[in-house]
Amino acid sequence: MLRLGVNIDHVATIRNARGTPWPDPLRAARLAEAAGADGITAHLREDRRHISDADIDALMAHLTLPLNFEMAATAEMQAIALRHRPHAVCIVPEKRQERTTEGGLDVAGQERALADFIAPLARAGCRVSLFIGHQPAQIRASARIGAAVVELHTGAYCDLDTEGRHAEREAELAALQQGAELAASLGLEVHAGHGLTFDTAGPIAAIPELAELNIGHFLIAESVFIGLPTAISEMRRRMDLARA
Repeated sequence: MLRLGVNIDHVATIRNARGTPWPDPLRAARLAEAAGADGITAHLREDRRHISDADIDALMAHLTLPLNFEMAATAEMQAIALRHRPHAVCIVPEKRQERTTEGGLDVAGQERALADFIAPLARAGCRVSLFIGHQPAQIRASARIGAAVVELHTGAYCDLDTEGRHAEREAELAALQQGAELAASLGLEVHAGHGLTFDTAGPIAAIPELAELNIGHFLIAESVFIGLPTAISEMRRRMDLARA
């Protein structure tokens, strides 16, 4: 079965807008589990714009689902991950000025540094995932440095769908399919995520090599209108339908 990881970052974004204790990301994680999520993703950014260190402490102490800890490849984040030893760590590119993660990690351009960075995490028992584009060079480099998982960035595909650029969207979908096939052939587990909605998740979910989708912002946004459990249940239904 295709797994659904629910990213709770933007529950924290809403909380931080007013500096209150609510909404609580841990409560969102528990609701996500009850609604059918298979894991929880949280990105502790260097500037702490949404998820905080205290959130990670609480998730590690009380979460029963696997935690996918997203982080930049910095010494600070490596130390935090090694202290907590979450189920998985996903290394993502991070720029202070960006609104959200803008693209995939350049693994091919920094193979040695990333290999050295992820080695202690793997030895600590964390499944190491690299958030990358679908380019073959990035996929092959991820396999060479010993990552267990690659997560393919679906943001461009979703943006093309929103803009109504259908031919380009289909070309991007085909490239994602080819990237997933290549990654699986190299022994990598393949995930995908970024920007997925009810409408765009289906074609991605239908890619047979994918083991997991990670979805956050849309689910939190939709929950304003229909509630988080309903939004997650509907996403789970659409994913299952596409895979069937």
